[in-house]
Amino acid sequence: MAGVIYLLNGPNLNLLGQREPEIYGSTTLAEVEARCQAAAERHGFSLVARQTNREYEIIDWLQEARTEAAGIVINPAAFSYHSVPILDAMKMCPCPIVEVHISNIHRREEWRARTLLSQAATGTISGLGVAGYALAIDYLVGALA
Repeated sequence: MAGVIYLLNGPNLNLLGQREPEIYGSTTLAEVEARCQAAAERHGFSLVARQTNREYEIIDWLQEARTEAAGIVINPAAFSYHSVPILDAMKMCPCPIVEVHISNIHRREEWRARTLLSQAATGTISGLGVAGYALAIDYLVGALA
């Protein structure tokens, strides 16, 4: 394997496919993870996929990824707008990080467009639905080549 890509999802994404399908679609998190697993494996990478509703778990995983991951795809969800501890943990990661948002955060409430965590991301994908996850993996693979 060429390395490990971490896929980290924040609060309420465990309910993907059920929660506000008119905004987030009907694809489940398990389906997203399977698509990302396939995309990573196509390029010789393995995938570590995790979801949590707890801020401290994402911080722990980012600290782990600091030495284990070739790249990170993160959908921090609502943590995007206030979590300085997650921002600091992301800044410690030497690998490329892609921040993903399923909905277009710039076409929603004004506060959603001000994601604090983008400061530490290599790039962001917003508004492309769950397809944004696989696009993030494709980007990482190219950046790591």
